[in-house]
Amino acid sequence: MISNLVDNSHMAQESIDPISSWFLAGEELGEYIGIRFGRIAPGADQPEWIFLRHSDFDGIGGFAEILRRNGAVLPRLPQIKHPAAPTLGSFLRTWPTYLKAHRPLQWVPLEQGPKVDAAAVPPPAVAWHAFDETTTVNIRRVCRKSSVTVNSFLLKNLTKAVRPYLQDQSSIVPWMIPVNMRGRVTRERDTANHSSYVGVRVKSYETVHDVHRNIYAAMASGEHWANWYAYQSKRFMTGGMQRFLIRSGKCISQWNVGGFSNLGDWDPEKEITQPDCLGTYFFTPPVLRMQLLGAGCVTFQRRMGLCLQVHPDLTTSPRVPEAWMRNWVKEIEMDILSILTEEGAASPSAWAA
Repeated sequence: MISNLVDNSHMAQESIDPISSWFLAGEELGEYIGIRFGRIAPGADQPEWIFLRHSDFDGIGGFAEILRRNGAVLPRLPQIKHPAAPTLGSFLRTWPTYLKAHRPLQWVPLEQGPKVDAAAVPPPAVAWHAFDETTTVNIRRVCRKSSVTVNSFLLKNLTKAVRPYLQDQSSIVPWMIPVNMRGRVTRERDTANHSSYVGVRVKSYETVHDVHRNIYAAMASGEHWANWYAYQSKRFMTGGMQRFLIRSGKCISQWNVGGFSNLGDWDPEKEITQPDCLGTYFFTPPVLRMQLLGAGCVTFQRRMGLCLQVHPDLTTSPRVPEAWMRNWVKEIEMDILSILTEEGAASPSAWAA
């Protein structure tokens, strides 16, 4: 249910940074730019959905805002760890990719639901899954053993889960992965938009190690800095120019099946005790006509929540992302079992680590 639809339109007037203006331009073109957050409170079995406009917050900032409103003390938000420095060369190398023709992948016929106004309401095609603490710990454990990030592990399995729904299942699947720039850039508010992104293209035969290397190769080449500078080009554009670039799909460096964002691991020591903060959380970025699938992950107090939502232009039926979510969870759990078995640790005591 949606019991708390947050309207932060007053905050958009506070200080319009270049990133915010892109989301505002999308909103003017009829896109719903609310970031979806959800919480299952202790004793409940369904999420309460909360939406914060992406013109005012990024994912990390929005999650921090929700926790702070409910009493949590968060003196410092997560900071970027990758050492890549900003260079003009990375920007010049990436700029031509914005001008190329983007070729969207085609989907098989999907179940459809009732038509909705994409600008007026949150996407109705949404699915979620909550892992218990044991499974969450084991996901992190097998990633450490495999020397890959949780991001790489989740993205590899997500791609495998949705690939059967593409007309060409051997296609290279392109994703946008947001990058938190806190620690290298500063805004007026620590909850404002500090996110850039890298584009990752996943081939059908690639392993999780390949996906991991591809993500870090994009970071090492400074792609997140190049896209950050591309955002800043708004300073030299009119609103009409921005809207044209969005309509033509040239405001991003590649067409993406969707965006995958992981907000990270919050309060594993369980120091946050305010009742209104406790529970299992979910998150997913907004979906757009040029990026139809939103996938998100957030871990709070050692419980990981996954969430998927689909743009109404693709489908409004929740049954579609629910099927993708079942596939995603199955792939994750099969990988965990396989890796723990290979380690000789697939015993009840290992799963309870």
